[in-house]
Amino acid sequence: MSLFRASVAGVRGQITSTRLVETLTEQFSYEFGYQPSPGEVRSWERSLQVLVGDLEDAGLDKVEMLIEYRLPLTSKRADVVLCGEHPKTAEPSYVVVELKQWTRACKAPGTESVVLLDGVLERLHPVEQVRRYCTHISDFIAALGGTTEQLSGVVYLHNASSGGVDELWDFEQSETGRLFTADRRSDFISFLKSKLSAANGAGAADLLLNSAVRPSKQLMALAAEEVQHREQFVLLDEQQVAYEDVMRAVRNASRGATKEVVIIKGGPGSGKSVIALSLLGELSRQGRTTLHATGSSAFTQTLRKVAGARQPRVQRLFTYYNQFIDAEPNGVDVLICDEAHRIRETSTNRFTKAILRTGRPQVEELIDSARVPVFLLDEYQVVKPSERGSVAEIKSAASRMGCKVTEVDLDDGAHRNSPVMLI
Repeated sequence: MSLFRASVAGVRGQITSTRLVETLTEQFSYEFGYQPSPGEVRSWERSLQVLVGDLEDAGLDKVEMLIEYRLPLTSKRADVVLCGEHPKTAEPSYVVVELKQWTRACKAPGTESVVLLDGVLERLHPVEQVRRYCTHISDFIAALGGTTEQLSGVVYLHNASSGGVDELWDFEQSETGRLFTADRRSDFISFLKSKLSAANGAGAADLLLNSAVRPSKQLMALAAEEVQHREQFVLLDEQQVAYEDVMRAVRNASRGATKEVVIIKGGPGSGKSVIALSLLGELSRQGRTTLHATGSSAFTQTLRKVAGARQPRVQRLFTYYNQFIDAEPNGVDVLICDEAHRIRETSTNRFTKAILRTGRPQVEELIDSARVPVFLLDEYQVVKPSERGSVAEIKSAASRMGCKVTEVDLDDGAHRNSPVMLI
């Protein structure tokens, strides 16, 4: 979940021995399969040293630093997450820090949350950036209970003066989105001391890194409101049959240690995506942890726009097949695999780190990740040679894993229930 973890004192030791950048570069190359950009390396060289110095001056040497923390179920990374205990409650407390080497920035004309860096480059306002990072972490890290109460977010423009970014102060700030500049360093240190105590932060870091990853009840409630209540879907004939089969499988799974794979197949226009969105809305309303996944970036982005038009947080429920390569077994109640004919032979690519190159079929990873995996596919869709999403492949994987299989054909009304003996 992060490229490097150590206490503030430990990071200082790495900086003193000139090993920090080398260590981060090695870990980055191992994790992603390519070299970090010059900009990232410069940030590690300069920004981390400034942050460590401020933490030391705040007396927070024992706070744990998660450097380049990867947000759950995304490829996005927060620069640093500080982990420790709150000075008043002694409860775990986390500060998400975005470090910027900016010196001058202003609002982009006619926008609310876009800024111009050096008058040219458009960027999301960094306060909005870190605020969204905090929301995303609370939405998917189960240990946080779906709230940002234990989270704070700060942007530290350690090369800028207040005057150089004066228009950025107009943006509303909150507990999960605060802005600090070099000339407000003392305020930054005071803020850190208000959120973190001098106690050892290892336990808080362990809690965050070892937490289950699943959508929170609050996020599911938003999805129910946005998807189910905004779109009044009418399911016809076998569409309703498929929907009821999934709901029955979910009820059975919640009553006992059962696991059932539901396969829904149909050609273009048969209503597969309508079924998928209907399920997402209703399961969210019931508080069932549910995710939607595809193997297509274009399709996922389209669904994100449709289902999360008014509530951007809902878009985070739409992800990709390769995000489940190391998912917790049965970590969610339902995984809706749309366009399942796009399932690949494996989730690995040239960026996959060596420890995850197990050769395990992607379909097994998807089945393993949920109590009820649902596969919607068009058997006659043209697929690439590396894609293995067929009814036969899914059923074969389910059989190997001892799962019951229910199959619905949206085109001809055929309905087959194929129990598989547990082995």
